[in-house]
Amino acid sequence: MSSGFQTLDPTTETLKQSFPFFSPQQTNQAMQLGSVAFSTWRSWSIKQRSHILEAVALDLENNATYYAALMAEEMGKPISQGEAEIQKCALTCRYYAAHAAQFLADETEKTEAKYSIVRRDPLGIILTIMPWNFPFWQFFRVAAPALMAGNVILLKHAANVPQCALAIERIFQNTKAPSGIVQSLFVSHAEIEKMIAHPEVKAISLTGSEKAGSTVAKLAGASLKPCVMELGGSDPFLVFDDANLDAAVVAAATSRLLNSGQSCICAKRFLVHRALMDSFCEKFVAAIKTFVTGNPIDSLTQLGPLATKAQRDDLHAQVLDAKKHGAQIHCGGKIPDGIGFFYPPTVITHVNSSMRIWHEETFGPIATLISFQTDAEALTIANATPYGLGASIWTHQPKRIEDFLQNLECGMIFINDFVRSDPRLPFGGVKNSGFGRELGKEGLLSFVNTKTIWESEITNAHLT
Repeated sequence: MSSGFQTLDPTTETLKQSFPFFSPQQTNQAMQLGSVAFSTWRSWSIKQRSHILEAVALDLENNATYYAALMAEEMGKPISQGEAEIQKCALTCRYYAAHAAQFLADETEKTEAKYSIVRRDPLGIILTIMPWNFPFWQFFRVAAPALMAGNVILLKHAANVPQCALAIERIFQNTKAPSGIVQSLFVSHAEIEKMIAHPEVKAISLTGSEKAGSTVAKLAGASLKPCVMELGGSDPFLVFDDANLDAAVVAAATSRLLNSGQSCICAKRFLVHRALMDSFCEKFVAAIKTFVTGNPIDSLTQLGPLATKAQRDDLHAQVLDAKKHGAQIHCGGKIPDGIGFFYPPTVITHVNSSMRIWHEETFGPIATLISFQTDAEALTIANATPYGLGASIWTHQPKRIEDFLQNLECGMIFINDFVRSDPRLPFGGVKNSGFGRELGKEGLLSFVNTKTIWESEITNAHLT
């Protein structure tokens, strides 16, 4: 069992850095510093806070290549995708710097009172538990709105991206913000339990697996603390008989292979009308074979290694299970020789409910293709999953679109496009994909105390 955090390069399989777990004393000191930082940060005006986020955005933009290289080394993200991730973080910081005042403005409601107002105050220390697959983005999409609301952040990052975690902390240390508004903690799972229960921690945000979300939600519930859970996904990508087939194929390949398929909102299950299945499969296989696999530090690389050996082994076990139960493998499906946790793009058809991939999330570059004949059949298959994050539908029929908007069990639907996050719009899912929302106005309001203020007129009746 690991005694700390480690950078194990997934391309070379070499250990680059090790960081021991914090001692209880270090964790307590971080909690104390966070409490002091909150007492100052909450008193700053929204305009003052926005200056800090603007400075953070500038740092991200100026050092995008450096931060992308850290991601490439720690979890294998192609550097061009890492640079795009950093730019998106900067965009999100600027978005909340520009819009937080509007989102947090007091709202006056007309009642019989002299005045009645709804105001929104910060909660305090927010504990964020983050995954490795988007080491910067998944932190900033929580932190940017939470910080603009006046909260401070304790970051418990994934154990395989410690250098990314430290880089995030340094970005804020290099601003004029109060010391400790963002701190990165190298702590064990046992220590996390104590932190969730700590009275200074006021809320929790977790992005991770269904199992991790269930565990943390129980712990938060035991302490009566609000939380946002952004968990896994098995997003359906529905291609109807009137779809623009070529556009759908390009979007399908792009979505499935982003971050080497290691994304909760990647399209994973491709539901294709029977009349188009053969053509879609042929074009899709051809499209994914054009993606360049290699060292993620190379600017031409589009597919890097998977983040860990365990990740690759589990993915391969899902493929072997599908093959055992009658699936057809059209490409890929074999662990390549050589160093690095690489796995080839894999396309699977003849999928059925006896297979793991029917029920489980596939976190890597494998795609399952499932045919349907009627809209009702497509809807049934699309909803036949414990997850409910996003869905992509490819059609031009208004009635069909409205029917699927109403009946798909998910938090996001993209029409004739693939699912992705945007700081202007709320992000999150239903069912085992979690609860609560990040991004948009809703993301900012996830971690505020919504206060009702009422003042009555003083009349003679009050004095007798």
